[in-house]
Parts: sequence; C-alpha cells; structure tokens
Amino acid sequence: MKDQGRSKRKRTGGRLKPFRKKKRYQLGREPAETTVGEQRLQYIDSRGTGMKVRALSANVVQVATPDGETVSADIEDVVENPSNVNYVRRNIITKGAIIQTSEGRARVTSRPGQTGQINAVLLD
Repeated sequence: MKDQGRSKRKRTGGRLKPFRKKKRYQLGREPAETTVGEQRLQYIDSRGTGMKVRALSANVVQVATPDGETVSADIEDVVENPSNVNYVRRNIITKGAIIQTSEGRARVTSRPGQTGQINAVLLD
C-alpha cells in the first residue's frame, strides 16, 4: 500500500521523525484493477458529498474514431499495458492500456477505477 502524506525523508536524504499518527483522510485504498468481463460496478463514498464509481469489470468501451465519431464496442482482450506487464496476462485495464475491441486496437484514455467507465481512442 502506498504511503499517503508527507515523505519519511528530508530533501537531503535524512530521516524525518513522525510528529503524529496517520489520520483517516490520509489512508489510501486498494486499486480497483478493472478486468475484462460482465460489467460490475462498486460505489464508494468519497470526500464531501461525492461518490466514486469503480468499474470492477467491464466488457463495453466507448471508442473515439479518427473521423470524430464515438462508437460503443465490445472489449475482446488486453494486448499491452505499459503500467505493468503482468496486467496483460491478468486482463486488467488501466489508463494507457492497449485493448483489442470489435472496432480494432484502442488505447484507454479514462481511469476505469475512478470513473466507472472505459473510454478509448482507436489506433488502427
């Protein structure tokens, strides 16, 4: 789990002593790790009056074509993922992942774990 809050090190590399324990608002959550499959959403209470929608799995993507139209396409497979090479074999979709759709190969431009939907731009 990533450490939320200030660094444990000074700019010079020396250690900083903690002046208090971690507060609740500084805690992070586990990543959603959206997979390819039947659509499953999770609603999470966020700070203030907002809600976050996490896509736990999805099988539909909104693809922007080069001529400016947006088409709904089916997700077939995850081809490449620069954020983590192991995500390809586990079929995990993150922002920047290259996916194979019914329209062709596309690069994901949205953050499915934060917004609950998958948007992509057609590559081919």
